[in-house]
Amino acid sequence: MRYDSDLLYRPPGEWKSYLLQCTIGCSNNKCTFCGMYKEKTFRIRPVEDILEDIDMALDYYGPGLERVFLMDGDAIIMKTGELLRVLRKLYDAFPRLEKVTLYAGPKSTLAKTPEELRELRQAGLSRAYLGVESGSEQVLNFIHKGCSADEMLLAGQRLVEAGIDLWVTVILGITGANGEGGGWEEHILSTAHMINQMKPRHLSAMTFAPAKGTPLGEDVLAGRFTVCSPDHILEECRLLVEKLDVNPLHFTSNHASNYLPLKGGLPEDREKFLATIDQALEGKIRLRKTLNRGI
Repeated sequence: MRYDSDLLYRPPGEWKSYLLQCTIGCSNNKCTFCGMYKEKTFRIRPVEDILEDIDMALDYYGPGLERVFLMDGDAIIMKTGELLRVLRKLYDAFPRLEKVTLYAGPKSTLAKTPEELRELRQAGLSRAYLGVESGSEQVLNFIHKGCSADEMLLAGQRLVEAGIDLWVTVILGITGANGEGGGWEEHILSTAHMINQMKPRHLSAMTFAPAKGTPLGEDVLAGRFTVCSPDHILEECRLLVEKLDVNPLHFTSNHASNYLPLKGGLPEDREKFLATIDQALEGKIRLRKTLNRGI
């Protein structure tokens, strides 16, 4: 398969998916915590090259592929007509194809009309992953997310209204132990409020881990940003779980960055989650070491 580099990123749940590169890099690429695409100049690949890659994948994998993830960041930014051509080609080439998924940027999502999003869903765009990170305007500005809280909310709502299965991610500990990025309670309460309005089907809460070469990672090294303690992260997670009222919601906090893995459904597993967090805070459950991203 043809890729622009050996560094291929996809959501954890897409580990079985064929990775089809539609864009290179991320259209925003300014988030201070993220190092995934920092060395890439964003561009959209020519649609004819993408269609050729699908033919190559058919030759290599055969017609039995069931899942495809459209890389890199923000493949939804493609022109709707070109993205429709890619979707139709995929479903024609792979009769057993069940899901086509992608990362969606908030501004790129809002650049499409609700009718365009519905058309993409009807053509087989199954799921979009949206990095919400926080519902707080202050935090979104602090991490240079490139959109307002209102824009983030509307982007998620538009995806849900189009019938696209929405999976959002948020980040615990992103305000810092000393509130460098804002108040942590406001971050969590605003995030829960946004998710409750957005109504995604899935939510993953990850923990901030400083990445080498990123602005926030450099701030950690310089002492300008203090990473939160495990107990603080558990308190944030507890408040988030307590305030979420989306029903049903598939909730995970079992990324490599998380101290205490949680996975289940809300609201049915809320009390179990809260009890588990409380036991961890009391020292009755051993926390795992988190992912060290080179710092």
